[in-house]
Amino acid sequence: MDEPLDELYLKWLYSQVGDPRIKNPRRTYWTVLRQLFQKEFVWLIPNDDNRAADGKELRYEFVNDNNIQDVDLAWVHQGVSMLELLVGLSRRLAFAAEGEPRDWFWELMGNLGFRHFNDADKDIFSPEEIDEKLDRVIYRTYSPSGQGGLFPLWKTDKDQRCVELWYQLSEYVLERVSSKVF
Repeated sequence: MDEPLDELYLKWLYSQVGDPRIKNPRRTYWTVLRQLFQKEFVWLIPNDDNRAADGKELRYEFVNDNNIQDVDLAWVHQGVSMLELLVGLSRRLAFAAEGEPRDWFWELMGNLGFRHFNDADKDIFSPEEIDEKLDRVIYRTYSPSGQGGLFPLWKTDKDQRCVELWYQLSEYVLERVSSKVF
């Protein structure tokens, strides 16, 4: 293994939501995803540590997928990144509401305002702007309806800033399903 473990892991995470073989910077998102990978998710609401655990499970999957032996346990148990959180949530969304985790991931990125932060336009957005949006999610400074967060809702009677992520996800899925016209 010539590359550092973190770099291999970032590439593996990227492959969960995009195609790392693509070279066209209008269709790559390395800059924003690298920053999400470097930003630690901190939970403030009880039970959000479960979503962090989902992120940590990705590390075990990565190690198994790549047949990596003798992994430093400190690496496995370090804090969870925002990228790991989003990949984990996208998998939960795919299970709860069907669809592909990759598609859900990009919907979450759109909810955060990152959908168009491709590598060709990396001079248009700043690392500070990305950090500000991530801090808004971590410290729950988005609107009570979830606007500006991961799971914006049109109608809710609960202040989403006080609701654990699992229940935000569930209400988001229910709202999306009930708004579909058949």
